[in-house]
Amino acid sequence: MTDFLLELRSEEIPARMQAGARENLAKLLTAELAKAGLSAGEIATYAGPRRLALIARGLPSATEAVSEEVKGPRASAPPQALEGFLRKTGLTREQLTERDGVLFAITEKPGRATAEVLAEAIPAIVRAFPWPKSMRWGAESASTESMRWVRPLHAIVALFGGEVVPFEIAAITSGNVTRGHRFHAPAEIVLTGADTYVEQLRAAKVLVDQDERAAIIRARASALAAEAGLELVEDEGLVAENAGLTEWPVPLLGRFDEAYLDVPPEVIQLTARVNQKYFVCRSADGKLANAFVCTANIEASDGGAKIVEGNGKVLAARLSDARFFYETDLKTKLDDLRPKLEKIVFHEKLGTVADKVERVAKLARWLVEEGIVTESPSRRREGLGEGNAPSDVAGGEVPPPSPPVYGGGELADLAERAAYLAKADLVTGMVGEFPELQGLMGGYYAAAQGEDPRVAEAVRDHYKPVGQGDDVPTAPVTVAVALADKLDTLVSFFGIDERPTGSKDPFALRRAALGLIGLILDNSLRCSDHDLFYQAVGNSEVDIGTVVAGGYFHDFVIDRLKVQQRSNGVRHDVIDAVVLPGSESEFGGERDLVRLLARVRALQAFVTTDDGTNLLAGYKRAANILKKEGVEGDQSWTAPTYTLEPAEADLIAALDAAEPKAAQAVQAEDFEAAMAALASLRAPIDRFFDDVTVNDADPAKRTARLALLARVRAAVHTVADFSRIEG
Repeated sequence: MTDFLLELRSEEIPARMQAGARENLAKLLTAELAKAGLSAGEIATYAGPRRLALIARGLPSATEAVSEEVKGPRASAPPQALEGFLRKTGLTREQLTERDGVLFAITEKPGRATAEVLAEAIPAIVRAFPWPKSMRWGAESASTESMRWVRPLHAIVALFGGEVVPFEIAAITSGNVTRGHRFHAPAEIVLTGADTYVEQLRAAKVLVDQDERAAIIRARASALAAEAGLELVEDEGLVAENAGLTEWPVPLLGRFDEAYLDVPPEVIQLTARVNQKYFVCRSADGKLANAFVCTANIEASDGGAKIVEGNGKVLAARLSDARFFYETDLKTKLDDLRPKLEKIVFHEKLGTVADKVERVAKLARWLVEEGIVTESPSRRREGLGEGNAPSDVAGGEVPPPSPPVYGGGELADLAERAAYLAKADLVTGMVGEFPELQGLMGGYYAAAQGEDPRVAEAVRDHYKPVGQGDDVPTAPVTVAVALADKLDTLVSFFGIDERPTGSKDPFALRRAALGLIGLILDNSLRCSDHDLFYQAVGNSEVDIGTVVAGGYFHDFVIDRLKVQQRSNGVRHDVIDAVVLPGSESEFGGERDLVRLLARVRALQAFVTTDDGTNLLAGYKRAANILKKEGVEGDQSWTAPTYTLEPAEADLIAALDAAEPKAAQAVQAEDFEAAMAALASLRAPIDRFFDDVTVNDADPAKRTARLALLARVRAAVHTVADFSRIEG
C-alpha cells in the first residue's frame, strides 16, 4: 500500500474558507477514487494561508481487473435487436456469450495504475472545486473558460509514494517542489513523500496542521495573559481565524491606553476582534483590561516589540474611532433619533421600522394590561425552558398561576416606553459601524440618558433569546418588549404569506418562534397563542386572512415547540395528543404553552407505566370498535334499562367515579391526578372486553354498549387524544 500527497500552493486563502476547502477536497478525491474502484485507508487534510494539502494513506498500486457483463437479447431475437445490441457494445456476434438462450456481452477491463487514475482525477477536482468565491488571473483570464481558484494558484505537488504523479493544469506542472515560510525559509524544498511532508515543512517554519497552530495560539495567548496577571477572554472563533491567517503563529501581548476603557467593553472587544483579529483580556475583578493579544506570523529578532508597537497603534486608531462614535451618539437623545426610523423600510408590505415600533409598543402594553406579564415573582417550573433538560420528564406538581394584576400601571408605561426606544440605536453611528451591537448600545445610551434602569435593560435585551443556549430574559419590562417584538415579527410575516420554506428562512422566523416559546415557558406566562395572534393582528394595518394565517401560526409554533423539546426527551406524539395543530378540537385544542407542557410531561410519564400502557391498549380497542361501527364524537349517555353484566356495571361505576375526578384535576391543572383518575379505568375496561359482548344480538344492548365505549373515549379525551399516541 502506498500514500499519496497533494499540495495546492497559492496566494493567501481566506481563513473563513479553509475548513470548507479541506472538507471538499477530501470528499471530491474520495468520489474520484470510488469511480475507479479505489478507496483510501485514511485521508488527512490540511489548510493554511498559502496551501491546501491532502494525504491519502493506504492506496493500492493499481486497480483490480474487472469483468463487466451486459445482458442482451435472446439468441432467437429478430436480427434488428441483435444488430442494435452489437452497435451498443462494439462487439461482433462471435464475441457474445450465450447462456440459457440469452446473449451477454462480457468485457474484461484490465487494472490501471493508481498513479494514472490520480493523474486524471486531480485536474478534474481542481477545475471543479467549489470555492465560495474564486478568480481568474493572468493573460488567460480574458477567457471565461480559464482556470479559476480562490487566489492565483502557483504550484502543485503530487507524489504517489516517492514518485511524481505527472499532469498539468493551466500551465502549472505537477512536481515535488514546495516552499516554506515566506520570510524564514523562502527557498525551494524538495519533498520526498507523504510520510515526511509535515516534518519537512515544520523545518521550514510552516505548521501545516491547522489544529496544531490553533493549539499553539490558544495555549500561548492564555499563558501571556496569565504572565501579565490577567485572564484571556476565550474566543474559539478567533483562535480558528488566527490559525487560518498564520503558518508559524507567534502570539504577542500588547497594551492600549487605559482612557479607552471608558468605551463599553463590548465595543472594545468587537473592535479588536473584527477589525484586528486580536484577543482581549480581563483583570481579576472581571473587568476588561487595557491589554490585547495579537498573533504574528514571524519570529522577530526583537522578540516582537516592533510588531506589538505597530499593532498597538492600529488598535488605538480603531478605538479612537469607536470612542468618537460613542461620544457622538451620547449627544443625541434616543427620543430624537426615533423620527429617523421612519426612513428605514422594515418590509415593503409592512412599512417602516417606525411602524413596527408602534405595533410592538401597543403589544407590550397590552401584554402587561392583560396580566400576561406581571411584576409577580417568577413562576418558572424546572425543565420547561429552552436548554433546561429535566431530570424527570414527568416533573412535579404544577403550581396554579398567580393572580394577575390587571391594568398595568407603571409596568405598562415602562414596557411601552422601552418599546418606543428599543430600535432607536439602529440609526446611531456605533451600530452603523457594528450592527452586532444593536440593542446593546441602545441600553447603554438609555442608561446614560437617565431612563429608568428597567427600560434600559429592556432596550438592551429585547432581541433575546437569539439562539439556542442564549439567556432568556426574566425582567418583566424586558419580557414584555421581547415577546411583543417576536410576536409582531411572526404575525406580520405570516400575514403577508412570507413563511419559511425548506431550509430557507430569510426573516429568521424559526428563531423568532423559538424565542417566543422560550420567553413564555421560562417565565410561565399564562396566555393562549390564539389570543396573542389576534391581538397582534389587531395592532397591524396589514390586510390578512386571519383565520388561515392563525392556523399556520399555531402549527408553526407547535412545530418549533416539538423541535425545542426533543432534546429534553419529550415525545412529539405526546405533544400531538394534547394539542391538535391548527384547530380548536373537541379534545380541547390546548393553546396555553405552559399548561400544554405540564400536561405533556404528565402524560408522557403516565403512558410509560403499566397502567398507562394497558389503558392505552384498552382505549385503542374501544376506539377501533367505535370507528368500525361509525360512532363518531360524543354520544348522549343514559343508563341501560336491561339487566347489566357484572363487568358492564363495574365499568359504569368506575366511569361515574373517574370522570368528575379527571375533569376537576384538569381544571386545577393537576395533570398527575387526572392521569391517576384515568388509571382507575384500566381494570374495569379489561374485564369489560373479557366478559361482555359489545355487538350483542339484542339491538338495545349493542347500542348501549357502544355508547358506553364512547363514554370511555370521551373520559380519556378530557386529558388527551390517546389515538395520537404511538404504541
